[in-house]
Amino acid sequence: MPPFDYTPPPYSGPSTEEILRKRQQYLSPAICHFYKKPLNLVDGKMQYLFDEKGRRYLDAFGGIATVCCGHCHPEVVDAIVNQTKRLQHSTVLYLNHAIADFAEALASKLPGDLKVVFFTNSGTEANELAMLLARLYTGYHDIISLRNSYHGNAAGTMGATAQSNYKFNVMQTGVHHALNPDQYRGIFGSDGPKYAKDVEDLITYGTCGCVAGFIAEAIQGVGGILELAPGYLPAVYSTIRKAGGLCIADEVQSGFARIGSHFWGFEGHGVVPDIVTMAKGIGNGIPIGAVVTTPEIANVLTRRNYFNTFGGNPMCTAGGLAVLRVIEKEKLQQNAFTVGSYLKERLTSLKGKHEIIGDVRGRGLMLGVELVQDRELKTPAKVETAHLMDEMKELGVLIGKGGFFGNVFRITPPLCFKKEDADYLVDVMDFVMSKM
Repeated sequence: MPPFDYTPPPYSGPSTEEILRKRQQYLSPAICHFYKKPLNLVDGKMQYLFDEKGRRYLDAFGGIATVCCGHCHPEVVDAIVNQTKRLQHSTVLYLNHAIADFAEALASKLPGDLKVVFFTNSGTEANELAMLLARLYTGYHDIISLRNSYHGNAAGTMGATAQSNYKFNVMQTGVHHALNPDQYRGIFGSDGPKYAKDVEDLITYGTCGCVAGFIAEAIQGVGGILELAPGYLPAVYSTIRKAGGLCIADEVQSGFARIGSHFWGFEGHGVVPDIVTMAKGIGNGIPIGAVVTTPEIANVLTRRNYFNTFGGNPMCTAGGLAVLRVIEKEKLQQNAFTVGSYLKERLTSLKGKHEIIGDVRGRGLMLGVELVQDRELKTPAKVETAHLMDEMKELGVLIGKGGFFGNVFRITPPLCFKKEDADYLVDVMDFVMSKM
């Protein structure tokens, strides 16, 4: 593992066994954990995490594509602490410069007339609000999303999510799921416009002919780091707007410089949405999300009272502004592009060596490696994926997994990831695969 000049302070808290016992007794049984032996993380610094014994791990998951600047980045920590010492929370009913300053800075990163910001607490909440805005503005109810998508787990966003693993048997109305433009498993390969025809058919046969909107991730995160086929979004955006709908870009995972080539995922497809949602990387781990739209669309919320107790509180927005400044100051978008391209090239080289690798995909530092038992049949290697993750953890590398079948390595490290870290990750992956 690359050298790193940091030693965490000694840990004096409860043992891993005690934490696990409390978790099982007092927390929801729905909460799961990675690894046969759960990992107790007590310290973090930039792209590294430390367990209770002080052992260092290379974090190639970033808290599910959330940590962008690096764990405990000093400038972000200072901004949060300084604001907390002065005023932790008031309410948007009073004035405070933190929320206004961050809204202004955030709006400057978006194209066109996307200049009005609503702050939320999470990505789920942001997507719920975006769908509400679309329905209010257009006067229509139907929303179209993609199969294999994930947009949240509240009432509306669970409807937009299209993976049965995340959908409970509760009322979910007004959402239609279009054919996913999956370049690896899809029936049309990388031909985006052919997939887009399904959206036309959904509107024609499944709605009144008009829709409220369309929501999609440019790169599906939970779905296995699937980048939408080229030409798909421009074609669909045109179809949706002809049907009176708005186009929503879910940038919860792909936004905030993660893909390297662009600041936002939608920019890689040459489109401009009507509404953009974000969370995760916006706060580097702070619970904050946002919806950005145009003044005209934003105005629909004035028809009633719209309020969010914690959305845009001074502590979170001060931290968010610090995150944005660090991304720009440390040129993390360029680093994501440079290191991400290098890492993808090295991962692709492993494909020629290990038959279990079916596909390597993604952009910047949002990469996926799909594992299969048979390349021709593309049989998901679900058990093997979990085993390899365990083996990599034992050698000090933490990665995530995703995809409907749980057979895709999700590689979404902090954007301060270095080439030396990329080399170590690939060398460890190569080693554990060679042992199979």
